[in-house]
Amino acid sequence: MEQEFFDRAVQCWQDMVFRLALHQLGFYADADDAVQEVFLRLWRQKVPFASDEHLRRWLMRVTVNWCRDQLRSPWRKRRVDWDSLENQPAFETPEQGELYQAVMSLPEKYRTVLDLFYYEELSVREIGEVLGLSQSAVTTRLSRARKLLRERWEAWQDDE
Repeated sequence: MEQEFFDRAVQCWQDMVFRLALHQLGFYADADDAVQEVFLRLWRQKVPFASDEHLRRWLMRVTVNWCRDQLRSPWRKRRVDWDSLENQPAFETPEQGELYQAVMSLPEKYRTVLDLFYYEELSVREIGEVLGLSQSAVTTRLSRARKLLRERWEAWQDDE
């Protein structure tokens, strides 16, 4: 791989890979590890990419797969509770922080489709291609994720 191509790819897509990993894994350190691993795999990649969009989708797919592998790891069982962490993200309003926590409390399969749909602005068809799912499966996951998020958000609002 050419150094110039690699540097441009890191500059363009590093934030996207980090966001996707953070939404899946929930911890900054784990997301940093994911970024390093994904771009290491890009560096080792021998097959050229047809376009920037091809590269973007490849990076998303590798990120999702790497995060899934980490979530299945026995080491993930040995982690601290989210509320006990001092290094939580800062938000402009308390509502943004509550919404973020509500999203992070969703199962990984729902967080992933929400992230790809709302943050990465992929279509249902594109999400299906990245995750290896049918369009109807993606639509179902999005619908269930929205419903769960709505229920959790309303429950938190009622608690206040």
